[in-house]
Amino acid sequence: MLMAPERKLPAPSVGPDNKPFFDAAANGKLLIKQCSACGEHHFYPRPICPHCFSDKTNWVESAGKGAIYSYSVMRRGSPVQYVIAYVTLAEGVTMLTNIVDCDLDAIRIGQAVRVVFKPTEGGPPVPMFAP
Repeated sequence: MLMAPERKLPAPSVGPDNKPFFDAAANGKLLIKQCSACGEHHFYPRPICPHCFSDKTNWVESAGKGAIYSYSVMRRGSPVQYVIAYVTLAEGVTMLTNIVDCDLDAIRIGQAVRVVFKPTEGGPPVPMFAP
């Protein structure tokens, strides 16, 4: 079983467009954007809807559950092995993230995952996913 040790994460860049996202992460909540014009969810959070180009977007809380769409185990170039993955959330959006707190060799496409928040060096926590 290959459990990777925790790796140090740099603090994310926080600005006016993503501050609510990181404030919610500090409280253990995953926010995504939803357009009130077309009803579609989207991620990465941005002020303009990528589906209909409306500026009528709102922050909504995600259930924080999803499934692994694709992944890669990063075994070289870093002192700590880690998994980078695309996770499709229950709301239908797919986000680039890391899979953590598991045996790296047991990860599978389609595997159910839930959000967890990992601390960063001097910044807000970031969402990642665990089986």
